[in-house]
Amino acid sequence: MFAKGQTVVQYMELLAPKHVAMEGDKIGLQLGSLQKEIRNVLVALDVNEEVVDEAISLEADLIIAHHAIIYRPLPHLQSDTPMGKVYEKLIKNDIAVYIAHTNLDVTDGGMNDWMAEVLGIESSGSLEDVHTDNLYKLVVFVPKDHHEQVLKAMLNAGAGHIGNYSHCSFNLEGYGTFKPGEGTDPYIGTEGKLERVEEIRIETVVPHSLRSKVVQAMLKQHPYEEVAYDLYSMDLKGRTFGLGRVGKLSEPVTLRDFVERVKTRLDVPMVRVVGDLDRPVRKAAVLGGSGGRYWKSAQFRGADVLVTGDVDYHTAQDAWMAGVAIVDPGHNAEKIMKPRVAAWMTEKLTEDKYATRVHVSQVNTEPFRFM
Repeated sequence: MFAKGQTVVQYMELLAPKHVAMEGDKIGLQLGSLQKEIRNVLVALDVNEEVVDEAISLEADLIIAHHAIIYRPLPHLQSDTPMGKVYEKLIKNDIAVYIAHTNLDVTDGGMNDWMAEVLGIESSGSLEDVHTDNLYKLVVFVPKDHHEQVLKAMLNAGAGHIGNYSHCSFNLEGYGTFKPGEGTDPYIGTEGKLERVEEIRIETVVPHSLRSKVVQAMLKQHPYEEVAYDLYSMDLKGRTFGLGRVGKLSEPVTLRDFVERVKTRLDVPMVRVVGDLDRPVRKAAVLGGSGGRYWKSAQFRGADVLVTGDVDYHTAQDAWMAGVAIVDPGHNAEKIMKPRVAAWMTEKLTEDKYATRVHVSQVNTEPFRFM
């Protein structure tokens, strides 16, 4: 059995929730339809004509990419232009394109964590916070014989996290009363008769991003025809998502040695470097993509060096004069996401016994040639 398009996207949004993306970011389904079975998924950094040809050869129904194929409003859709030809091939071959960009960057276990991990940065936080997941209190009344299965479903769906503690809940025994009306089919009781039932009141916390998932999990396990529950906002804040990562190295190295580490572990042929190559690096920051403007955040967090792409001349000058080293491996270093997203998707599909296959794009979409 192949997974439906919406199912595949739901897995992706477990990893990279859409609501944590930066405002205005072009994410989500950008082309095509998800109302179909997905036999093959291709994970790519960018979507150009060569990537589309690769998807066609793999009989892919969906491309999951990091960079948007429609970033600015389209004045026209002409198939004799380079990008028009790409759109035409995608449409004619019924290949949908889904984008996970800054939501994949900032999420826990996403782009910035992957880059920090491979560079040996023991991450202690983000460079700049961009989103805080507000918490809600969920209260539901459950008959005693269904208490454990309803509670377990809610907690397994993501409820009950407060700081570094999980499975937090409060459970209070009491009595519930109700009278089934005409035409009802009650789990307990008789139509037209007032009932008094032993119930347990469950209270737990739910992050904004998981409200729907937790409520649906609760309703699925709850035996009542009409479920009594409350969901209300709290002042207590949940997880904070941020751009970049910063942390210490396991042991100090020179900037020269750190540069070699970046080249090897991010698999790039060359980098641009700002700073004295013999200076020691004890603490490093990393931000995938174009993050030069965050060098002051790296300085404020005590980083000796910032690893990020697309640094312009004047930004490099400012950082140099301020004593902040920069290693620029280019934007294409984000290709690190391809095997990791594919592995995540494969694991989720396998767990649910879907036959959908996930492929890592082998196309190098680096536009620069190094001479």
